[in-house]
Amino acid sequence: MSRIIASLLVIATFLVALPSASAVTIPTVPVGNAPNAADTTGYGAVGNGYRIGTTEVSNAQYAEFLNAKAASDPLALYNTSMGSGFGGITQSGFSGSFTYAAIAGRGNKPVNWVSWYDSIRFANWLNNGQGSGDTETGAYTLLGGTPTPTNGPSITRNAAATWFLTSEDEWYKAAYYDGSSYFDYPTSSNTAPTAEAPAGGSNSANYNNAVGDLTNVGAYTASTSPYGTFDQGGNVWEWNEALVSSSARGFRGGLWYSNSNNLLSSGRGGSNPSSENNIFGFRVASIPEPSTLLLGALASVGMLLRRKRLS
Repeated sequence: MSRIIASLLVIATFLVALPSASAVTIPTVPVGNAPNAADTTGYGAVGNGYRIGTTEVSNAQYAEFLNAKAASDPLALYNTSMGSGFGGITQSGFSGSFTYAAIAGRGNKPVNWVSWYDSIRFANWLNNGQGSGDTETGAYTLLGGTPTPTNGPSITRNAAATWFLTSEDEWYKAAYYDGSSYFDYPTSSNTAPTAEAPAGGSNSANYNNAVGDLTNVGAYTASTSPYGTFDQGGNVWEWNEALVSSSARGFRGGLWYSNSNNLLSSGRGGSNPSSENNIFGFRVASIPEPSTLLLGALASVGMLLRRKRLS
């Protein structure tokens, strides 16, 4: 009995130690059915459960990151092109006291003009609790202290990561896998989505210049992947962890003016990880929430207590 009580005390201590809510909330959905085999394309195999961002990271979310970490911006987390055109974030003030805000009407559109390095620095920030959390360590280790790390091609996810950029397989599985087979398109369909303005129908997406601009994340409310994600087809290309050549990082999903071929499960690409353009955005993923692990632990302790009473 003393061991059971000790276990309960450990769990209670862990509950108290959980971090408080942070400024940026990333809605996620669970991706289970693990382990699963790859598609015929060779992608999609994932050995464990995880959670993936329901949508791409938005301008409003990224602006909070900038306000926390880019007062002087030595890592070039902000691109001035974000302040006009298809961008969505303004910068005000002077170096050392820069402030950032989402442009009116564009806060819920996916952030763009972000490099691959920006995306993993955002993941590090989430991983380290936001606020003053470090951008150079955590889920990934970036060396050199400059916008382009000295160890760029060798960067991989660290074993203890809790928030991270999706791997190509994690992104692919969430987009196309239904638990037993793979769809061709990330709208739970083998037929190309209708390119139209939101909200659309059950198989619609922002591509083929149907809208002429990015749309709000999650605007196609009835068009989801099998696991419940939005916009894995169209809107912006999404960076993933893949090193597709010695000098390129992977992206998938197509964008608002691409054709349907780029939304297909066979559509993938790569670019210089320092590239910043209005076509690139990203989504993040995480390990299963601590609450899920705690519920399992509490259930196990409950079973032990019940067996003790019955013995």
